[in-house]
Amino acid sequence: AEQIKARLDEEPEATALRIGVKARGCSGMAYFMEFAKDVEEGDEVVEQNGVKIFVDPNSMVFMLGTKIDYVTDDEQEGFVFDNPNEKGRCGCGESFNA
Repeated sequence: AEQIKARLDEEPEATALRIGVKARGCSGMAYFMEFAKDVEEGDEVVEQNGVKIFVDPNSMVFMLGTKIDYVTDDEQEGFVFDNPNEKGRCGCGESFNA
């Protein structure tokens, strides 16, 4: 939540973070994150720890139960998705299938 708040503070027009999945990559789907100003029709709104996240209705079925964390270690720094709906990932880790 702290990392999302920090990024939202850098974007004065943004009121929330929009997350979801798009058809992309060698496994079929990839996560996306973008700044959002307004909720769109059908969006699921999740508020936790002072952060507002919008999830579009087409992505919701793939995102149920997903935990998002910010990781800093020797191999990576950034947001990671722990999604119980994933059945597999591509070798590079950029896309998944469900």
